[in-house]
Amino acid sequence: MSTVPGPSTAPRPNAVPRLVVAAPSSGAGKTTVATGLIAALAARGLAVSPHKVGPDYIDPGYHALAAGRPGRNLDAFLCGPERIAPLFLHGAAGADVAVVEGVMGLFDGASGRGELASTAHVAKLLKAPVVLVVDGSSQSRSVAALVHGFASWDPEVRLAGVILNRVASDRHEHLLREALEEGSGVPVLGALRRSTAVATPSRHLGLIPAVERSAAALKAVADMGELVAASVDLDALLELARTAPELDAEPWDASAEVDPVSGTPRIAVAGGAAFSFSYAENAELLTAAGAEVVPFDPLHASALPAGTSGLVIGGGFPELYVRELSGNAALRGAIAAFAAGGGPIAAECAGLLYLGRELDGLPMCGVLDTGARMTERLTLGYREAVALHDSPLARAGTRLRGHEFHRTVCEPGEGELPAWGWRLPTGPRTEGFTDGNVHASYLHLHWAGTPSLAASFASAAAAHRAAAET
Repeated sequence: MSTVPGPSTAPRPNAVPRLVVAAPSSGAGKTTVATGLIAALAARGLAVSPHKVGPDYIDPGYHALAAGRPGRNLDAFLCGPERIAPLFLHGAAGADVAVVEGVMGLFDGASGRGELASTAHVAKLLKAPVVLVVDGSSQSRSVAALVHGFASWDPEVRLAGVILNRVASDRHEHLLREALEEGSGVPVLGALRRSTAVATPSRHLGLIPAVERSAAALKAVADMGELVAASVDLDALLELARTAPELDAEPWDASAEVDPVSGTPRIAVAGGAAFSFSYAENAELLTAAGAEVVPFDPLHASALPAGTSGLVIGGGFPELYVRELSGNAALRGAIAAFAAGGGPIAAECAGLLYLGRELDGLPMCGVLDTGARMTERLTLGYREAVALHDSPLARAGTRLRGHEFHRTVCEPGEGELPAWGWRLPTGPRTEGFTDGNVHASYLHLHWAGTPSLAASFASAAAAHRAAAET
C-alpha cells in the first residue's frame, strides 16, 4: 500500500474530511476497525477526531486512546438531530480527518422511531460517506447480496466502501472480492484476517472501559492500529473522507448555550475506573456556566477537593469496585456531610448506587434511603422524561431525553419526591430521588441536549458557595 501523506493545512472549519464506519449488525467488528483506523491514521501524523453514534461511553474511551483527544458521542435522540452537525464540528475542530463509529446495524435507530438516532441518520446529517464492515466468515457470494441490499435501501445514504472482517484465507478473500466486484458495485477497501491477537475483553455491559485496563488497553489499541494499517487501504479511505462536502452548520459553542454565574463555584466531578462514564460536553457546559470543574477519583481520594461547592457523580461500574468504595469510609463520610450541609449533588446510575445505603450488602454513602444489588436483568433503552420536582439539576416540568443502561436494581427505586416520570409500553413510570439539594437517578443525560441542566447546577453550586462564605 502507498504511504499516507502527512497532515496538510487545516481544512475549512465546516469541511472536515470524514467517514462513518458502520456494519450490518452488532458484532461485525466495527469497533476494532474504527479504533484501529483512528490509531493507524494518528500514527501517520494526522490529527484524527473520533466520534461514536449513540449513547455508549465505552467505545469513545478506546477512540480517545487511539486519537489522543476526547472521543465524542453523536446521539440524535439525546441531543436532537439539529445539534449533530454542530457537535461534530465542535469536536472535530483542528482535525485533519474525522472517524465516526456507528451503532448496532446501519439502519437500527431508536425503537419505534424509524431512522432516528441510527448510524444512517447521523451519516445523512453529516453528509458523510459510509464504509460497511462486513463479517466475511461463513459466506462467499452471499456477501454481494448483503452489501447490495444495504447500498440500495436508502438512496440518501452513500455506502462508498466495504471492509471485510474475519476473512479465513487468501482464497476466501478472493471469493469475497470477486462476488462484491460483480454483484454490488461497492469497492472493497480492506480485508482483515481472523485473528486472536487483538484482545478487547467484555463483561456484563459490553467492552471493559479503557480507563480500567491501562497498559492492556493501550496495547489493544496499538494492536488494532497495526492490524488495520496492514489490512486496509488508508490512502483510499482518506480520499473517500475528503469527498464529504461542507456542512451548513456552525460549530457548537458551550458559551453560547449558558450564561456564567458569579463566584466561580468549584464543582467536583467523580472519575476514575468506577465512574468512567461521562460526556465531554457536560464538563464544557459547566465551565461555560462559570464553574471550575475539578476531577477526582473516589477509589483513591480521602476527601472531596478543597472548596467543593457542587458534586457530580456520573455512571460507571461501582459494582466491580464495591469493596474499595465501601472501604474508603473517609470519602463516604465526606460526601454524606457535604449532602447534609446542603451541597448540591447530581448523580446518575453509578452515582445513584454510590449515594445509597448499600450496594450488594456493603455500605455506601448513605445519602439516599435505598439499597442496590446486581441482577441478571438488563434495563436498556431511551426515555423521554419530565422532571417531577425541583432539584439542583432541573426545575419541575423540564422535559428531556435520556438513556437507561444497567443490570442493578434499587429498592426502593424512588423517593418520596421522584426525579423523573416517563411512559413505557407497560405504562407510566416514576423513578429516582430528589431531596432538596440532591438529584439522583438511573437516567444518563447528555447535557448538550438540555443545556439548562448545566446552568441550573452551576447556579446551585454558586448559591451554596455564597451561603458558606457568609
